[in-house]
Amino acid sequence: MKNRKNVYCLTDGLMTNMNYAVYGNKDRFQNHKHAWKVWKTLKEFGCKVYPVAKGLSRLEGSKVYSELAELQGKVDAVVLCLMPEYLTNVVKESYEAGAKYIWFQEKNWTKELQEECELIGLTVVRGCVLKHKTYKKPFAYLNPCYWHGWKNEKVPERYYRL
Repeated sequence: MKNRKNVYCLTDGLMTNMNYAVYGNKDRFQNHKHAWKVWKTLKEFGCKVYPVAKGLSRLEGSKVYSELAELQGKVDAVVLCLMPEYLTNVVKESYEAGAKYIWFQEKNWTKELQEECELIGLTVVRGCVLKHKTYKKPFAYLNPCYWHGWKNEKVPERYYRL
């Protein structure tokens, strides 16, 4: 277990000492889109993070898992980085992998997915991971994630593992 001083609350019960699966697709990881940014940010926060995407075996030296079932018992939360139409069965797969939380990013939450999570017993967290990152000024003002999350709790830079 990590030293207590290195543990920080992200949001709604999610902590930096938890294990996360970032669920995306090959394109969203390889082309440095949202799934890649979330994966990198959670790693910077000191979290244990597993990228999940079909058709991709490695990502910057890390193993990429093709499905959540490969992570059974290893993850506390699944972070979804795909639009709802690509999230068929993800709630059931997350539950079967042993996750207790599903973290919906901006624009991928639906009422139907919320109800499915509640029915199966998964805690729903909504909001972008990148809102909890500290952005360096003055360039922070150019980053939309800074403005979207300017009132959110931030993980202090001293907790980052770069």
